[in-house]
Amino acid sequence: MADKIVVSNIKKSFVANSEILPVVAGVSLTVANGEFVAIVGPSGCGKSTLMKIIAGFEPTDEGQVLIDGVVRKKPNPNGILISQHGSVFPWLSVQQNLMFGLIGTEHGDKAELADHYAALVGLKGFENSYPHELSGGMLKRVELARALAVKPEVLYMDEPFSALDALMSLRMRTELRRVLEEERHTVLLITHDVDEAIQLADRILVLSTRPSTIQATFAVPFAHPRKLSSPEAQALKEAILRELGV
Repeated sequence: MADKIVVSNIKKSFVANSEILPVVAGVSLTVANGEFVAIVGPSGCGKSTLMKIIAGFEPTDEGQVLIDGVVRKKPNPNGILISQHGSVFPWLSVQQNLMFGLIGTEHGDKAELADHYAALVGLKGFENSYPHELSGGMLKRVELARALAVKPEVLYMDEPFSALDALMSLRMRTELRRVLEEERHTVLLITHDVDEAIQLADRILVLSTRPSTIQATFAVPFAHPRKLSSPEAQALKEAILRELGV
């Protein structure tokens, strides 16, 4: 399987109180086409900064990011970022939110396409609803559907379910896996939730404390759907937590 994303020795520092604060200290990684890679690490280790660099929203101090062999210098329509903060437009209906990124004529009937993705994530019947009429979990479904509607090659997901309660987060993770079975995407997920990483990813990278480096890599060889209570999943979780110092 060819590499979709190649990250080569990227480094990043910021200036805080007139002092240089190293955040990312030489990270290299690859993500194969169609692979789901999760990145976990301690709070404040630079996970979100790393994601912004890979997605093209933050420049590097050193090193480079290649997508399909091309150096990434800025955001690109072939990749969509779903963040923890939410980005649904409150003045637009669900259908209008989903149609927002469908620019140009290559998408065909935009309303029909928006309704297809609304149904795909379980929002059928809510196409004309507005964000204030939806629950937090349903708003996340809108974000996911809007990202998928533009048919991105890469999904960058920065703790997308962290604001949800535990049960809703589990439901959204299950929903995401179901969608990915229907539409294959390359996915890079930042999360602090080890269970989430094990449930979703093909491979898990563990970052060190800041300035971050890749401390360990774990393959997740279990078939989907995954039972997190299985002895194998629990053993993997314990190994990852040991790397995190827990």
